[in-house]
Amino acid sequence: QVQLVESGGGLVQTGGSLRLSCAASGSVLKINTMAWYRQAPGNEREMVATITYDGTTNYADSVKGRFSISRDNAKNKMFLQMNSLKPEDTAVYYCTGEAISRVSLRRSSYWGQGTQVTVSS
Repeated sequence: QVQLVESGGGLVQTGGSLRLSCAASGSVLKINTMAWYRQAPGNEREMVATITYDGTTNYADSVKGRFSISRDNAKNKMFLQMNSLKPEDTAVYYCTGEAISRVSLRRSSYWGQGTQVTVSS
């Protein structure tokens, strides 16, 4: 089984920065594409940023130029550096990844439990 655990959320003022981390553990052979999603109250979950195994990135228009996604394949970790935060960035942030199990060699998508990011105005 594979687990994803997010950390780094919290309360920050408008214009501030936060760095989210996502750590994968368990029987992980390889994690292909990873991504950050977020969900604000009353809204659908939306993609924030994605990163492939070789580091190709993609961002939602709303965060381009402010957020930066990265990963450390050797440690099975992913990060989201969030700068110039706005109140509309307030949401629960989730990490997700397509992982190959070391035990079953099956490829499945996994989600973390989420971490709250609150940006005060």
